[in-house]
Amino acid sequence: MDYKKEEIKEYFDDYIEENIEWFKETSPNDWKDEFHHNVFNTDYYIIGTYQAKQWLGDMAFDVINFIKEYEQFSFGEVYTDLSDPEKVVNMYVYIIGEEIVNDYLNEIEEVM
Repeated sequence: MDYKKEEIKEYFDDYIEENIEWFKETSPNDWKDEFHHNVFNTDYYIIGTYQAKQWLGDMAFDVINFIKEYEQFSFGEVYTDLSDPEKVVNMYVYIIGEEIVNDYLNEIEEVM
């Protein structure tokens, strides 16, 4: 699913830009294991029910189904409270963020 993936990628790119000096000074071995967690799990992407509902728009049920399938495949059950729009948005961003971070890490490994 690619819903708002470009927007999420921009969020990721902003994170990289804001922390570029730290990345340059630090070995990838020191940060890459926790990279996804630090970018997409230490703060909320969307705060507030109203904002989350607006962000989901008419894709809410598609996003919910995407999360449900991901969690059932990954964990054997669904943990996200799918009745809470804020939790739905943030879990979706977390999942898409996983793809974005993996792509980024693969790119930098090719360069090294």
